[in-house]
Amino acid sequence: MNSIFDPWPWYVSGPLIAFIMFLLLMVGKNFGMSSNLRTLCTICGAGKKNDFFKFDWKTQKWNLIVVLGAIIGGFLASNYLSETTEVHVSKQTVENLYELGFKSAGTTYMPTELFDINALTDIKSILLLAVGGLLVGFGARYAGGCTSGHAISGLSNLQLPSLLAVIGFFAGGLFMIHILFPLIF
Repeated sequence: MNSIFDPWPWYVSGPLIAFIMFLLLMVGKNFGMSSNLRTLCTICGAGKKNDFFKFDWKTQKWNLIVVLGAIIGGFLASNYLSETTEVHVSKQTVENLYELGFKSAGTTYMPTELFDINALTDIKSILLLAVGGLLVGFGARYAGGCTSGHAISGLSNLQLPSLLAVIGFFAGGLFMIHILFPLIF
């Protein structure tokens, strides 16, 4: 018997995502998380320094509610709807990560070696997070959106640029995990 702590099956969560996308399409909205950074920068006055941030941010306030919902939902799910933080990955993956120095592999969603508060005392962790953040930010801007925007909104709109972006995201992810990741660690 399933409990409320089990992940939702694809046949429940998938149609729910499709339904939300249908509603957004009907009201002329596009979903994506990276556009919220532009909105937040505009709210903070970045439009005074750069024309990219000169737009009516109030037209995007609905999307800020989506971000707030994602933050609250993530907090509730991880603290009240999860029995454990253990991640179900193969033994081989756990062993490979353990050999690379990730002793928390298989026990937490995010490796404590990179995301724990103690990681802020390690220069390698700080550099990896900073460079990774800059690359993700640049990539999202260069691609015209983030993975969620292209993979969920763009593909549901049948946009060819989104299909190409998603193919690029997957190719880049495969390159990172199979080529660069072992070199870095």
